[in-house]
Amino acid sequence: MRRFPWGLTIASGLLLALLVYLGVWQVQRLQWKQDLIAQSALASRAAPEAPDVVFGARDDPEFRKVSLVCPGLAAAPFVELQSIYEGQPGVRLISACRHPGYARTLLVDRGFVAADVSARPPVSRSGAPVRLTAEVRETPAPGPMALASEGRRFFARDNAAMARALGVDGPVAPWTLFALESSNPDWPALKPSAPPAAFSNNHLGYAITWFGLALALIAFYIALLRRKLAAPAAGAKDAS
Repeated sequence: MRRFPWGLTIASGLLLALLVYLGVWQVQRLQWKQDLIAQSALASRAAPEAPDVVFGARDDPEFRKVSLVCPGLAAAPFVELQSIYEGQPGVRLISACRHPGYARTLLVDRGFVAADVSARPPVSRSGAPVRLTAEVRETPAPGPMALASEGRRFFARDNAAMARALGVDGPVAPWTLFALESSNPDWPALKPSAPPAAFSNNHLGYAITWFGLALALIAFYIALLRRKLAAPAAGAKDAS
């Protein structure tokens, strides 16, 4: 009688456990992504809240709307971030906002300016406070392939570097506030906007793929095992 293929069985079992684990992990990721999409949709319909409510909450403030005061924002210094808006190249103006009563400096994306507009808002150290409504977004660190900044011109969001270029001292919040209304309503070239909350949700397809591979592995193992166990009987029949 031929020996049972323990090596094949152990290897197949380990591979099966890995495939099932990956499938379960993708199911969990699917639930997380669906919750994130629901959170984004709920936040987009919610009314703006005060900074101490938005940033003091225990949950993630991303996608929430905040209403705050930014002293002198209409004439605040800014850096420019290369961007594309509705298929048109241009820059986004990023300024610092020191909201009274909030310890960390906030960076505000004031909006998009098309490349064919050479004018810019005036810059002054004095200016009236601006009441602003903005959407909070987490700002990930720039990737390794991001181009280095050139003075006040940036090619990727980098809150720490932007804050330094703006002469900000002290801690900087890890979020970007996307203005939903213009800091300079008398200058129509500035188009405030928040990027759409676009999520890729392919986790169900990935889960089906991993579970499908697990089923294929089981079928392959059974077929191979039957062949190996049946081989001695066939050989004995031929000998007789």
